[in-house]
Amino acid sequence: MAQRTVLAVLFDGVQSLDVTGPVEVFAGAGVLAPDAYRIRTASLDGAPVRTTSGLTLVPDESLTTAPDPDILLVPGGTGSLRPDPRLVAWVRERGPRAARLVSVCTGAAVLAEAGLLDGRRATTHWAYCDRLARDHPAVEIDPDPVYVRDGHIATSAGVTAGIDLALALVEEDLGRDAALTIARHLVVFLRRPGSQAQFSAQLAAQTAQREPLRDVQRWITDHPDADLCVDTLAVRARLSPRHFARVFRAETGMTPGRYVDRVRLEHARRLLEDTTDGIEEIARTSGYGTPEAMRRAFVKTLGTPPAEYRRRFRPVTTPTP
Repeated sequence: MAQRTVLAVLFDGVQSLDVTGPVEVFAGAGVLAPDAYRIRTASLDGAPVRTTSGLTLVPDESLTTAPDPDILLVPGGTGSLRPDPRLVAWVRERGPRAARLVSVCTGAAVLAEAGLLDGRRATTHWAYCDRLARDHPAVEIDPDPVYVRDGHIATSAGVTAGIDLALALVEEDLGRDAALTIARHLVVFLRRPGSQAQFSAQLAAQTAQREPLRDVQRWITDHPDADLCVDTLAVRARLSPRHFARVFRAETGMTPGRYVDRVRLEHARRLLEDTTDGIEEIARTSGYGTPEAMRRAFVKTLGTPPAEYRRRFRPVTTPTP
């Protein structure tokens, strides 16, 4: 393929991992295909910038002199939440020229401020989704996915999601084997589809305050194949079904049924990724009962059936000599 230029935008208050994570992915691609990507970094005046962790990053050039890139990467950080108007103006002008416009974490706020996300679906770090939706009502914010692609614009959640998105772009350019090789070198797994939730069920839901409800949460996680209907869980919590359903939602932020669905999906995903168990066995041990029920859950939530999910996201192991 023709060489693609990747330009990472730098500014004071940038999150260093939002920059270095994706850059390491594209740099890793260069080991396999030396002319695949040309990586550049640029700040408004070409001056060094101070990251949120206190590190100093020295850019290659000024944004004003940087050529139009094929991939424009806008990272997040505190500096993206109240961006310099000059940065917003530059992104507004130059962003549409890039073949791929990519944001990591709260870098989506810069794209939104520039008006480039209006009428589009996007995501950002979970802690800032409400704020982004409130400040930019013309943007359709989806708080769940690891990353979202809408046309030539891709937005991702916090930090490691930028690596997931960069791996997806490399896979699109160089193929799955190349992306898997890079992922192994970075000691990460090429396993998270963009539609995967930012949180596990245990993290997405709040931990209940009452010990009987916390016990129910632990029971669900440890026994996804059990009878997990509201009546059964209510008995375990020593509450009436109606009272149990009400307090569970009040204390965890989701209904018992929704929580059970997430736990079962995560359990099935882990088995597909980490074992060679058959689809029928995984469906049974994950609480779906039948492969068809599991397939419907995967297609509805992840947009892909279990067999295809396993093919795409189970790590490739290197045989031991």
